[in-house]
Amino acid sequence: MAEPVLAASGLAGTPADRVLLVVGPSLGTAVGTLWGPCAAQLAGFEVVGWDLPGHGLSRPATEGFTVKDLAASVRALASAAAAGRPAYYAGVSLGGAVAFELGLDPGPFRAVAAVAAASRFGEASSWTERAEIVRKGGTPVMVDGSSQRWFAPGFLERDSGTAGRLLQTLSDTDDESYSLACEALAEFDRRADLDGITVPFLLGPGEHDGVVPPARAQQDADAITGGRLRVFAGCGHLPPAESPSAVAEVLTEFFGR
Repeated sequence: MAEPVLAASGLAGTPADRVLLVVGPSLGTAVGTLWGPCAAQLAGFEVVGWDLPGHGLSRPATEGFTVKDLAASVRALASAAAAGRPAYYAGVSLGGAVAFELGLDPGPFRAVAAVAAASRFGEASSWTERAEIVRKGGTPVMVDGSSQRWFAPGFLERDSGTAGRLLQTLSDTDDESYSLACEALAEFDRRADLDGITVPFLLGPGEHDGVVPPARAQQDADAITGGRLRVFAGCGHLPPAESPSAVAEVLTEFFGR
C-alpha cells in the first residue's frame, strides 16, 4: 500500500484569502458536487477540495490504501497549499474518517470537523461484502441503496437536481477504486484512540442520518477532550449538499474560534 495521489480543486476563494479550508468527500461522490454550494458561502476562506481515488478528478487507484494513507496525502496537500496560512479541515463520511486520522496527527491543521462520520463505520464484513458486489456489478448497482442512505426524507423530491448529480457521480466512479475504499473502511477503527486527538474537533451528524445517527456521533464527541457536537437539522448523510447554508454557518463559527 502507498499514499494515493489525490486530485485537488479550488472550490471557492483564492490563495490571497487569509485562511485555507480543505474539504473531503464521502464514498461515491465528487467533492465539487458535494461541497460546491456550501463552499460558495464560506466567506474569507480559500476552499480546496480533494477527490478519492477513482472519484471525480482523481485517477483510479492501482493498489490498496488505508484511511491513514488518505490522511497522509491530505496532510501533504494542505501543507503545500497553506504556504504558512492557518489551515482547517472538514470531511464527510469517508472524508470524515480522514478527519479522525488528522485529529490524531494534524500536521498543518489547527482544527478539524468530521461531518456525518464516526470513529468506526458498521462492521468490517459489510464493507468487504459491498466491495465484492461492486467488483461484480459496478458502481451503478449502488445507486438505489445510496439514494435511500444518503438523503433525509423528502430531499429527493425537494431537490431532485442536486440528488441526481450526486447519484450520477456514484455511477461514474471507478469500480475498483470504490471497492478499495470500502476495504479501507473495513479496516478503519479509531474508537480506542479518541483521547489522543489533540486539536479542536467537531462532529456534525445529520438529524436523519441512518449511517451515523446523532447518538453515535455523541459517543465520539464525549470521548474526545474538547469535542463538540452540532446536529444538522433536516439532513441525512450528506449535509453540505442537503443544507449548505447551515453547514457553512457552523463551520465558519467553529473555525472562527
